[in-house]
Amino acid sequence: MASLLYRLGKLAARKRWWFVSAWLVVMVAVGASVAAFMGTLSNSFTIPGTPAQAVADELQEKLPDASGGLGTIVFTTADGTAFTAKQEKAIARISADLTDLGAVKRATDPVDLQTSLDDAPQMIADGEEELEAAAQQLDDGRAELDAGKAQLEPGLQQVQAAEAQIEQLEAAGQTAMAEQARAQLEPQRAQLEAAQEQLDQAEQRLEDGQAKYESGVADLEAAKLQQQSSEGLRFVAEDGSAAFVQVQFEQDMMSVSKEDREQVQQVTEAGLVPGLQAEYSKDIVEDISSLFGAAEVIGIAVAAAVLVLMLGTLLAAGLPLLMALVGVGVGVGGTMALSSVVEMSSVSPVLALMLGLAVGIDYSLFIVNRHRTQLLSGVPLFESIGRATGTSGNAVLFAGLTVIIALAALAVPGIPFLTVLGLAGAATVAVAVVVALTLTPALLAIMGRRILSKRAWAKAGLAGPVAAGAESSAPGREFHNDPKRSWGKSVTKHPWLALIAGVAVLGVMAVPAAELRLGLPDGSSEPADSTAYRSYTQLGENFGEGINGPLIVVADLPAGLEGAETDETLLQLSQELRAMDHVAAAVPTGTSDDGRTAVLQVIPEEGPAAESTEDLVHNLRAETAALEESTGVGISVTGQPPMQIDVSDKLADAMPVYLAIVIGLSLILLLLVFRSILVPLLATAGFLLSLGASFGAVVAIYQWGWLGNLFDVHDPGPILSFLPMIMIGVLFGLAMDYQMFLVSGMRESYAHGEDARAAVVSGFNHGAKVVTAAAIIMVSVFAGFIFSHLTMVRPIGFALALGVLLDAFVVRMTLIPAAMHLFGKAAWWMPRWLDRILPDVDVEGAKLVQQVGKPEQAATEAAGVR
Repeated sequence: MASLLYRLGKLAARKRWWFVSAWLVVMVAVGASVAAFMGTLSNSFTIPGTPAQAVADELQEKLPDASGGLGTIVFTTADGTAFTAKQEKAIARISADLTDLGAVKRATDPVDLQTSLDDAPQMIADGEEELEAAAQQLDDGRAELDAGKAQLEPGLQQVQAAEAQIEQLEAAGQTAMAEQARAQLEPQRAQLEAAQEQLDQAEQRLEDGQAKYESGVADLEAAKLQQQSSEGLRFVAEDGSAAFVQVQFEQDMMSVSKEDREQVQQVTEAGLVPGLQAEYSKDIVEDISSLFGAAEVIGIAVAAAVLVLMLGTLLAAGLPLLMALVGVGVGVGGTMALSSVVEMSSVSPVLALMLGLAVGIDYSLFIVNRHRTQLLSGVPLFESIGRATGTSGNAVLFAGLTVIIALAALAVPGIPFLTVLGLAGAATVAVAVVVALTLTPALLAIMGRRILSKRAWAKAGLAGPVAAGAESSAPGREFHNDPKRSWGKSVTKHPWLALIAGVAVLGVMAVPAAELRLGLPDGSSEPADSTAYRSYTQLGENFGEGINGPLIVVADLPAGLEGAETDETLLQLSQELRAMDHVAAAVPTGTSDDGRTAVLQVIPEEGPAAESTEDLVHNLRAETAALEESTGVGISVTGQPPMQIDVSDKLADAMPVYLAIVIGLSLILLLLVFRSILVPLLATAGFLLSLGASFGAVVAIYQWGWLGNLFDVHDPGPILSFLPMIMIGVLFGLAMDYQMFLVSGMRESYAHGEDARAAVVSGFNHGAKVVTAAAIIMVSVFAGFIFSHLTMVRPIGFALALGVLLDAFVVRMTLIPAAMHLFGKAAWWMPRWLDRILPDVDVEGAKLVQQVGKPEQAATEAAGVR
């Protein structure tokens, strides 16, 4: 591989303009793809097949009206007083205008809802009075009807007796007398029939009144049930100064476009009147189209300053930065272009950006640093480019593959958004490696001698690069730190002290990690000056924290229930739910057309990320059988908090498996590279120490709130659920990079016959300068994201920045040299049988140096190099 990269480097140097042109074409193509195909990103995280997601999918089929994404608009008065009539009308008008939007299913007027709730007790009381009066009227009417029937009865009896006499007369043949009697009886009969008809009509009116009365009783009972089930729920604050509108979209929030979200805001703003203010939940204002902010620029500026200090010229310092930008442009651009066909979270391109910048600078720096050293040692320009690509480029390739494998392994747990996140980062790192191995050599050839300052040339006693095939006046010159004053010398002078102190520091830092609690961000994690945070806090202050994350309980009702029976069953269920710990309210919100499925909104006492809310979700699931036994209703739980809890639980279960994969990979790779048993074990133990310390610091700051003012953590809460896996993958890859660049020098010195303990110092000095610069650069880039405008990214930036800092300076540059010194020759022990079967990967390209090291073996370079 080293020989192949050597030839690639020289080819890129000779055909430099072809390589530059090719990359320009790639960048234009990627840019056009982004413009044409970029889709919508989201901060929503779901995992197909989790309990909450399965319930949500089922609900979509059985009760479509209850599905669709929810956003919240909070209205307040500027002076904190109650809404005026004009402001209430404005809220009602805004709600109606929002409902008219094509993307919105409904937005109900909160003032109207609250008025209905407030008026319900009086309306029920009035209804009871009306029903009492109606019952009295029915009783009076029934009494009158009975009296009328009693009065009519003697007349009917008289008519019946007269008809009997007439029949007797007819039987006796006295027809004339019978006809005369019948004629005399007819007026009385007609009078009685008219009276009977009046009684029948009165009886019908009485029956209608009774039916109406019974309907009224049913309506009253339903109103009472509704009032009882709505206890604890408000839409307007008690002091009348705040109200909220829940905007239900036609689609889930992942599918709601940025334009539709903006239209909701525009309609709301247009409807505001003086003194009326509106704040929007993060679901509505979520704008993640910008991946780069001012804080990230500061990190890049610090990295640039380090490069200038190390390389001595702006031109040389600009090369790694340019390579990083090219790699990020292609890698992140390609990721964004795929966002229209792949469901992608906002973290995916941001992580790719973060890693692309960091490794892009470092990988190019390793090659540039090797090239500069070789030039000062008298190696010809093109030959130096080829050697740097074949040696340091080979190490870059191995290091990049390590990071790529670690990130790609995020697909192993089978979690879709984590798979996309890992593959996006891996692809960007892969692009950074290819850029370092192809574009960097081409630009080094274009820059020629200007890669070094005149002062550096003068100090080396050279006027410029050695001509092709010429002998160096200072062959083999190397520039290392003074061994007598190096950090490596100090560490190995007191190895036990360094080892114990380092382990103690990392161990103490790792202690808070035992309290790690995973979750996903809510409105409380948004910047304190953002509308999303103000919306979250105003809702919590006026309506209770739980309103920010209601649970959706789906009830499976028994067959055969009708009307009042359904209401009574749901009331009983809501009462059972309200009796559970940490429940503030439980309100039925809808029933399917077939009457078999109902939805209840359960409001927790605390916010969606609170431990009590997590306990409530687990308790609801645990009590499903008991609730079904007591109410006859089966329940299941969904909503944003349960979905987030399921995601966190799934990720927590996958983390040990992923960690085992990474550790196993670490041991195998390091065994191949260093041909030692102890070195891989030390490297892995050091990685675990730095990982634990980083976890501990993240918990202390972002979960406990230590130094919250410094890091702008105003509402501590659970740690981003996928952060641990990102930390494991990224820190593992970067830790192995530094392990390789430092310890491979120790291995090389030992292999060349140097004493094992002396080789630790000389090998350390060989790579310490570039590893120090690379680590500072990477820390600077990651640290730039600590104050990112995307709050979800902040703990990721902090964790990676601190992790690299601890791993590079405490583990790789302190603990590893101290341990290697203590073990001495035993550090390089390897069973002979294992040594024979393991392939020789020659990461540093030592064999290449031996093959092309003699001047007469160097290839003749093209003329005209400037």
